[in-house]
Amino acid sequence: MTERLPTWVQDWLGTVLPIGEVLLVLAVAWLLQRLVRAIVRRLVANRGLPLEMATVLRRVSATLISCAAVLLVLERMGVSGTVLWTAFTGFAAVGAVAFFAAWSVLSNIFCTVLIFSTRPFRLQDHIELLENGEKPGLKGRVVDINLIYTTLLEVGADASDEGSVLQVPNSLFFQRTVRRWRGQGVPARWLPPAPSGDG
Repeated sequence: MTERLPTWVQDWLGTVLPIGEVLLVLAVAWLLQRLVRAIVRRLVANRGLPLEMATVLRRVSATLISCAAVLLVLERMGVSGTVLWTAFTGFAAVGAVAFFAAWSVLSNIFCTVLIFSTRPFRLQDHIELLENGEKPGLKGRVVDINLIYTTLLEVGADASDEGSVLQVPNSLFFQRTVRRWRGQGVPARWLPPAPSGDG
């Protein structure tokens, strides 16, 4: 049918149609990400899905949707599947070597999975890492858990947030004893002792 159109229209369609297809792929990917976020938000509100798991679901789904969109866009731009597969296997081989070289990073990622499954603490809990026995160590309120670090917001002596943060490698939580207080209230043992009325 396009053969009946003038040459300039055929040239124009040859340029505009791939651009339109790419824009359509990007729009569908954006809508899918919005849909997944809405579903995760509903699971948190109605089904009690933990916030940590919701964060992981959002990040994993966004990564998968973005990768699929990039592959579809590359296909629409004329990159063949064989080239994509060859590039992917080459990158996977390099990635495997890099993973062996970065064992500590792998350890932290594995410990993140354990933190999400065993749940030794949750977001907004106050935790303290003990050096040995009762010797105090790092402490603060858990404000974020990602694949490598758990971020603690330090708490001052007056029970206010000091504003400084500690990024603790997740593997450290399985090498030290962790003391945990649920909820947002600052533990009483972190507060200075009340002044005595003797003076």
